[in-house]
Amino acid sequence: MNNTRSGGIATPFAGYPVRNFRVALYDVTSGRAEEAIKIARAGFKPILEEQPGFVRYEVADLDSGGIVSFSVWETAAEAQRAVELADEWVRDNLADRERLREEHTGDVAWNDPA
Repeated sequence: MNNTRSGGIATPFAGYPVRNFRVALYDVTSGRAEEAIKIARAGFKPILEEQPGFVRYEVADLDSGGIVSFSVWETAAEAQRAVELADEWVRDNLADRERLREEHTGDVAWNDPA
């Protein structure tokens, strides 16, 4: 089901669910961002894809040399679970390469598919 109404604004009304997201910014402390991203794609992405409510996961190399991670979930509880999974996975697999700078969850305001 599309989670937007006319105009692309997410709404809990008229039968359209509001999706939730998790976004995290990481500082690279050792090596290059591309290396950490490759490790996360191989190890963490499959874990997220197996979770209930998973919609999408994207990671980008920031111009500042950091990393941004963005995932979309069906519910706020599932987005919060992604926070817990990411904290644990990064601690166990990337702690020597990156450090969490900021992390947020919230409601997707709109979803305009390409």
